Amino acid sequence: MNPVIKIENLTFSYKDLPVLTDINFSVEEKDFVGVIGPNGGGKTTLFKLILGLFKPVSGNISVFGKTPAKAASLIGYVPQYGEMDKNFPIRTKEVVEMGVVDKTFILSRSLKKKSDLVYGSLESVGLADLANRTFGELSGGQQQRCLIARALASKPKILLLDEPTTSVDITVEEDIYELLKKLNKEITILLASHDLGFISTYINKIACVNRELAWHKTDEISAAKIINDAYHNNIAVIKHKCKL
Repeated sequence: MNPVIKIENLTFSYKDLPVLTDINFSVEEKDFVGVIGPNGGGKTTLFKLILGLFKPVSGNISVFGKTPAKAASLIGYVPQYGEMDKNFPIRTKEVVEMGVVDKTFILSRSLKKKSDLVYGSLESVGLADLANRTFGELSGGQQQRCLIARALASKPKILLLDEPTTSVDITVEEDIYELLKKLNKEITILLASHDLGFISTYINKIACVNRELAWHKTDEISAAKIINDAYHNNIAVIKHKCKL
């Protein structure tokens, strides 16, 4: 089986500052990959390279056998939670419409098709009945679902999520992961997170990113090994009060 994402000997720098060094890994169809590591370790940069927003200094990236730029329409992206202005006066369905990339929808005869796509995406995340509510009126969890629906509106085959539960509580966090678990039946998912303990029951592979990358299957590695690879042992383990 050909991988949906393949990265070989990738290196990336901001000017003279190395960010990622000699990265090698491949993602198979319907993998659910947890991408973990410290802030500044390169997780977001890795996603932007896969999206084709950045170009590597050296090495190769292929997405479904194409360059990232040519495969961009096959990838849905959910940025970090704080990147969306929650006070901007825009309706929920209009946020989702921003994710529609098919240029043929500018024709009037295609407007119903576009509307069906938008409402289908909202339905898939449980927000169809809130389509006309302004984005700022939604709860934190509903806002995150709306941003996921926006990413789904392009009918992607791969979904990238950059720390999608940073600003939500534990109950909402679990709700979002259960949603992603359902979506993973049809879509390959890469999810950047700090919370290995929470996501470990959902993912099947782990990419530990801290300038370099270590790749593991979840059933083949210990938590201590993953922490060492992702944080180089520079971490204190803190237990949640809820004992999760």
